[in-house]
Amino acid sequence: MSDQNSSNPWFGVSMALVGVIVGYGIAMGTIGTSASDAAPSPTPTAQQPTPQAQPPAPVVAKDVRPADADNDHIKGNLKATISLIEYSDFECPFCSRHHPTLQQALDEYGDDVNWVYRHYPLPFHPNAIPSAVGSECAAELGGNDAFWSFIDLIFEKGADQANLEGYATELGINASKYNDCVNSDKYTEHVDAEMAEGSASGVRGTPGTIIYNNKTKESQYISGAQPYANVKAAIDALL
Repeated sequence: MSDQNSSNPWFGVSMALVGVIVGYGIAMGTIGTSASDAAPSPTPTAQQPTPQAQPPAPVVAKDVRPADADNDHIKGNLKATISLIEYSDFECPFCSRHHPTLQQALDEYGDDVNWVYRHYPLPFHPNAIPSAVGSECAAELGGNDAFWSFIDLIFEKGADQANLEGYATELGINASKYNDCVNSDKYTEHVDAEMAEGSASGVRGTPGTIIYNNKTKESQYISGAQPYANVKAAIDALL
């Protein structure tokens, strides 16, 4: 090193700054850093599906009224061994989700299973009771097939009571007769009675489905919109 550099006061300052910068860089590269911190972030990938939850412990329903073709809306074989007795609310989003699950069971089990729809309109759903009454009027004027087609439309398009007449006419039901039926309020007591009946059997919310063996009178209660595997497990346990 030359005397000229060593005698220049700015040279010492410059060297000190270089030392600070180098030391800071070394510290930042070593202190508080692990091998995993230094590794590049992994490329996002699709996550594996969550394993299917285990079926809940069986719950036995009580005071179950068996399916009755004269008083119930039944889809499938009237003499099926198993009835899926569903207590449901047309404005309930979980009921909408559960609707195709029970249809899937009907498709898979054929004549061994039928599906019974009963009303359980929750008080905080303003369209639930009008939709329930409307479905009963659709059944009166169009028969059992019209009932099931009517409720399919509700779950597909919504339960807004302003649209119910349109669903009825879409199925070929006379609008005037439909409105006369609805305005007569003739089915309100029927809807209330089914809700009370469901509560007596242990239903506390919607959807509530009772898997019922019509021969042995054994039953299981399924609360909520369960995965199909859980519904299937309950059916198989009672078949």
